[in-house]
Amino acid sequence: MLGLGYGVEMSSLPDRVDVVIIGAGTAGAAAAYQLARRGMSALCLDRRPLDGAGAHWVNSVAENLFEAADIPLPQGDEIVGGNRPFYLFAGWGPRRIELDSYGAPELDMRKLVARLQGLAAGVGATLVGGVRVDAVDDQHVHTAAGSVRSRWVVDASGLAGLRLLEPPKVSARDLCSASQSTFRLADEVAARAFWAQHDASFGDNLCFAGVAGGYSILNVHVHGDEVGILTGTIPGEGNPSGTALLRSFADRHEWIGEEIHTGSRAIPVRRPFDRLTDGRVIAIGDAASQVFPAHGSGIGAGMIAARKLADALADGRGAHAFAADWMRTEGGKFAAYDVFRRFTQRMGEAELGTLLRTGLMDQITAKAAKLQVAPDFPPEVLPAKLRGLVQARGLGARVVGTIAKMELAKALYRRYPEDPAKLPAWSRAAGLLFGDAPDVTGPMPRRSRVSPQRAPGERPAMHT
Repeated sequence: MLGLGYGVEMSSLPDRVDVVIIGAGTAGAAAAYQLARRGMSALCLDRRPLDGAGAHWVNSVAENLFEAADIPLPQGDEIVGGNRPFYLFAGWGPRRIELDSYGAPELDMRKLVARLQGLAAGVGATLVGGVRVDAVDDQHVHTAAGSVRSRWVVDASGLAGLRLLEPPKVSARDLCSASQSTFRLADEVAARAFWAQHDASFGDNLCFAGVAGGYSILNVHVHGDEVGILTGTIPGEGNPSGTALLRSFADRHEWIGEEIHTGSRAIPVRRPFDRLTDGRVIAIGDAASQVFPAHGSGIGAGMIAARKLADALADGRGAHAFAADWMRTEGGKFAAYDVFRRFTQRMGEAELGTLLRTGLMDQITAKAAKLQVAPDFPPEVLPAKLRGLVQARGLGARVVGTIAKMELAKALYRRYPEDPAKLPAWSRAAGLLFGDAPDVTGPMPRRSRVSPQRAPGERPAMHT
């Protein structure tokens, strides 16, 4: 028998469906929901049991991303600790940015994944866990439990999953080592003293940036009797891993007790891959590098991609229409923030502090990054921004150059080709802008695609 398919024991997979989705985490389950609610037959498979698919810890996701994805907002125990104030520190402080309300509550990712899977099953999608995909060809998806004929295949298996479209190798300097753990709160008095030391109310979200290289964070918060710690670093720049940073912090503070659960993974923080589809196979989520580069969050991006994909396929516009739509509306924003990510990645604490001191990074920019939107500066703050550029001296000149390059990236992505034959030329232009080799050098080859085997006991995937 196969894994449980939402209350239905299945002795075999269906012979034929419109779409097979590989991966039942947030992106895959959201795709199954969006496709099925538009009347398409959708089969969602995961090599893990369904309750082991996707992310398994606490992380913030902005409410506006749920709205853009047409997914009901989180409620009840899916929300952990409410929407607490957020403090972004340069290094370990004291200089900081404070966001009192920014619409990005901390969520239990396990409950979010389960809710998305339930929504998908509720509109007729079939979700089955414990099924290994062995190969994908031009007509079938071949699994250890049988073969299924489908018109489309959605790869939502993550960066380390199937990689059906042969994306470019991600440079070590574009890989974020993320780690998240939840601990018991061992000493509330000592913990309250830590928050008081940073002039914040007990339990607020404290995010320390630049503590292990320019692109690094350690985020700590308390909910009930639990402590959540999230870290991210770029070891490819010679920095410690996210796990090492987390362990070091936990070991230094006795108010952090026994570990409840943990996980880690490498997350691509580069711009989205230039090719999202070959016409039959479509990559979404981490498999497409649809991760917000400023802070490595891919949850909202994957859900929005799922909606846009369902719109394109259900309307009969096809897979490449999805790619062009996503790239033109979302990809340029992600590419622009990748420019900013590269700018900050090699900064030290002092330079990050200068950005905060001069107001070049402020509440407007911090909130925009949390919500994954472009910052909108009211006219009255522009004189202060100009003064900040002057005060920052050489760093200010680099900021101006970065802003100009961000605008060029957005302009380029607005011209993502509607004709897939023109994609190699567009990819060469993107490579020139970013100083990379082009992702796409020619037409996508038609061939059998074979998935790699996974080691027994492999940790579940992590999205930050």
